[in-house]
Amino acid sequence: MQGIRFSGDFNMPNAVSHRQIEKHEQLFLEQAKTSQLRDSQICFSVEKKLGLKSPFITKKHITFVTGTRADFGKLEPLITAARDLGHTISIFITGMHLIERYGLTKIEVRRLSGVTFHEFHNQLNSDTQDIILSKTICGFSDFVDTAKPDLVVVHGDRVEALACAIVCATRYVRCGHVEGGEVSGTIDEALRHCNTKLAHYHFVSSEIAATRVKRLGEGRNAIHVIGSPELDYHRRPSGISIEEVKQKYEISFCEYGICIFHPVTSEQSNVRRQAKVLFNSLIESGKHFVVLLPNNDPGSEEIFSEIKKLPTEKFRVIPSMRFTYFSELLRNASCIVGNSSTGVREAPFLGIPSLNFGSRQHGRCHEPSIFHINDYDADAILRFLTHNWGKRMPKSTEFGEGNSAEKFAIALSNHSFWEQNLQKEFCE
Repeated sequence: MQGIRFSGDFNMPNAVSHRQIEKHEQLFLEQAKTSQLRDSQICFSVEKKLGLKSPFITKKHITFVTGTRADFGKLEPLITAARDLGHTISIFITGMHLIERYGLTKIEVRRLSGVTFHEFHNQLNSDTQDIILSKTICGFSDFVDTAKPDLVVVHGDRVEALACAIVCATRYVRCGHVEGGEVSGTIDEALRHCNTKLAHYHFVSSEIAATRVKRLGEGRNAIHVIGSPELDYHRRPSGISIEEVKQKYEISFCEYGICIFHPVTSEQSNVRRQAKVLFNSLIESGKHFVVLLPNNDPGSEEIFSEIKKLPTEKFRVIPSMRFTYFSELLRNASCIVGNSSTGVREAPFLGIPSLNFGSRQHGRCHEPSIFHINDYDADAILRFLTHNWGKRMPKSTEFGEGNSAEKFAIALSNHSFWEQNLQKEFCE
């Protein structure tokens, strides 16, 4: 796929004024905004339009940081768009991607072509979050010394993102933060807001998120509302059939729900009880479920121990899935339950009913397709499954329309983006 191409190697004829160039640049950006093409398929060429090479954007080195299957699903459309603009792309792979227990998902990252990769093992099984943070700071600092990126893009609220944002802030390296301004009510929210204050650019999912980022003292010119990037996948056909998904991942059920349940780090003493309530209720329902393993936050071992007890004739447990396959799986699911952001972002976009269990996604979304319950109400879980199994709900565009990559490319293609002052000021 191709993208908007702004070449930095140019010789502008004297007959073409800067004013004309600016006029044409604005025209092309407006065309890109209204284009129906998705992801990086917004292939306008400045050279073709003007008969010369563009003076606006020189090719940059952009590094994307990914530590989990979830953040890579959000970053991949942006990576592809930036690559197809002609920028040099490197991917700093760390965290869960390098852990075999979680599916060794670095393999999925490495499927991307036209980019370079750097792997950094940032944790042992016994490491606490603060140790992982400090190791990642050291590892990424060494990477920056060698790679010298012009822009680093991090996502969300993981400690890997925080570590890299700290390095960028202290080393005066431009840093873009994807999906800041979100609320959840857990420690994740505090880490996310820290990333906002450390980053120079904010690629947020909604106008509400943009308002929160602005209230944190960030300038409006640094805030770009692009939507949730993973919706780009769900907007278009996956390119595979549900039969292919079931065959690849050995799913034998005709009808199924999806369950993804992560530990809440501030509620470690309650994780085992929460997992028992959730999984025992799913067993009692008698329905079939595809269960994806939790992340590796503190408390995950308690969830693993309950997952091991699930009867195999009713539950298919999968460490991780390729994102295109997961997209097709979700489109055809009868519902999704647990506390993953998938239930409050992707499921509403597709009109899939979702049950948000507990506090992890507290306050994040209130679409009618989402049913919020506390973490001990087994009866509510069974009622949800009885009344909503297999239903299709009105689709939501609260977090975008599936064109985040296009909007990201437009931001990168504006020369003022790269001229933004690295010395941050609090904006009242």
